[in-house]
Amino acid sequence: MSDGTYTLAFIGLGVMGYPMAGHLARAGHRVTVYNRTFSRAAEWLEAHGGLSVATAETPAEAARDAHMVFMCVGADRDVEAVTLGADGALDAMKSGAILVDHTTASAGLARRLATEAAGRDVAFLDAPVSGGQAGAENGQLTIMCGGDAAAFETARPVMALYGRRVQRLGEAGAGQLTKMANQVCIAGTLQGLSEALVFAEQAGLDGAAVVDVISGGAAQSWQMDNRALTMLEDRFDFGFAVDWMRKDLAMVLDEARQRGLSLPLTALVDQFYADVQALGLGRGDTSALIRRLRHALPDRD
Repeated sequence: MSDGTYTLAFIGLGVMGYPMAGHLARAGHRVTVYNRTFSRAAEWLEAHGGLSVATAETPAEAARDAHMVFMCVGADRDVEAVTLGADGALDAMKSGAILVDHTTASAGLARRLATEAAGRDVAFLDAPVSGGQAGAENGQLTIMCGGDAAAFETARPVMALYGRRVQRLGEAGAGQLTKMANQVCIAGTLQGLSEALVFAEQAGLDGAAVVDVISGGAAQSWQMDNRALTMLEDRFDFGFAVDWMRKDLAMVLDEARQRGLSLPLTALVDQFYADVQALGLGRGDTSALIRRLRHALPDRD
């Protein structure tokens, strides 16, 4: 590490993990990757030929010599499998290493992993991300972290290779709770944007012209800037899927119930997303909310 490089592992090479691991390798770190579907890991290895990279057949093999192990998998059960399951990473990690979970998972699991890691003299950070596939590819993710402060300071410059904003919010679980707040905002914003666009269309306005003018005022949002025009075109293949949003909102609503909180808008939009799934758009991106409104329009023929 005297030259500023680390031995790293990256577990999970989906649409987010694949480019994130690539940023680490191109920065000169020694990176070993693991993916459940090995062909994906082999593809990544070929794409990064000439760098200090390798593949592993199990999470444990990937993690064994790493100073830091990064994960970006699907859900709680996947995190548990690659950390605590058979051939999981955690038992193989060396004393003093850092485990960083970029999965959007539950705060309860984050706290459990922090305890499990501490018992093995390993530090744990829950570090979910926002910014989508484009953010991962361009190194422009927002990373919300919880966990040990000293471990965060060590890992922050490494995470900054793919994160434009990397911030610690508190102890274990704080990163996941912050990501939940993020998803609440996105769900509400997309529902409002969907209603605005359908209203404009039904009022006989030019939707693109409406977006152009109102995006210069208080209605402006990332969703408007990046999704409004494709929503008008009825195209929904631009990243984070409805199925994954419903997984996230289920965690939000469960956490709220545990705290005695009512989140009526979030609960309503979650049900709207269930309607979108019923329309066959579970793998469409979250802006597909507008399709539900269009589907309900009266036949004007």
